[in-house]
Amino acid sequence: MNLQIRSKDITLNDATKAHIENAVEAFRKYSLDITSINCVVAAEKKGVLVEFDIKIAHAQPVIITQGDDSLDAAIDLAIDKGSKALRRLHDKVVDHKNGSVKDLETLDA
Repeated sequence: MNLQIRSKDITLNDATKAHIENAVEAFRKYSLDITSINCVVAAEKKGVLVEFDIKIAHAQPVIITQGDDSLDAAIDLAIDKGSKALRRLHDKVVDHKNGSVKDLETLDA
């Protein structure tokens, strides 16, 4: 998994980069074939915008965008959204073999 962290109009310190890297490592627990993750941190007029572009083999990319006044809060919220999206995708992949309730046959007594 490739991780690329870019910043626009803002300087990231080593602690912030390490925080992003550690959080992205938690995405591995969903057992998806993540090929690359692009993280863009940009300064805006009011706050900071954090965007994760998660590319997954054999699936559509997951794009998470989160803005907030604080850099750390925006990163944490974006990571939470990313985890939720990846968890839902993992559940969809695992449960794709299970049919719906409509497909079940009724037993005649």
